[in-house]
Amino acid sequence: MLHIRGMDDKRRFAERLKQAMREAGYDPRPSILEREFNLRFWGKPITFQGVRRWLRGESMPSQDKLMVLAQWLQVEPQQLRYGAADDPGVGEPPAAWRAEISDEERELLDTYRALPEQQRDTLREVVTALAVASGVKPR
Repeated sequence: MLHIRGMDDKRRFAERLKQAMREAGYDPRPSILEREFNLRFWGKPITFQGVRRWLRGESMPSQDKLMVLAQWLQVEPQQLRYGAADDPGVGEPPAAWRAEISDEERELLDTYRALPEQQRDTLREVVTALAVASGVKPR
C-alpha cells in the first residue's frame, strides 16, 4: 500500500510540474526542463533522463532541486511538492525562498545564459572553486 501511495505522489508531482511549466510559458518536455533547470542550478547538472523521470512521475527531485524549480516557475515549493494546501497557514512565505536580485546580478545571469553550454560548465566550476577557496559551501 505504501509503495502505491508513493507512486501516486510522484505522478501527482509530475502533473503539477507539467502544469507549472505550462503556466510559466514552457512546453513540458524533458529537453526544455533539463536546459532551464541546469541554467539555474549551481550544483551538478541534472541529466535528460533525470528530468524525464520527474515528468513521467517516476521520481521526485530533492529539496534543493525543488526549490530551484519553484523559484524558476514562480510557484510555492510546498504547492509544487504536495499540491494546494487546505490550510493557508502551512508553509513558508514566498519572501523566504524568492530572493530579489539586483540589475547587475540580472545582467550577469543573462550573460551567463547566453554562453555556450561548455563555457557555462567551466564558469560553474570556477565559481565553485572560488567559493570553496573562500570557505563558502557551494549549494
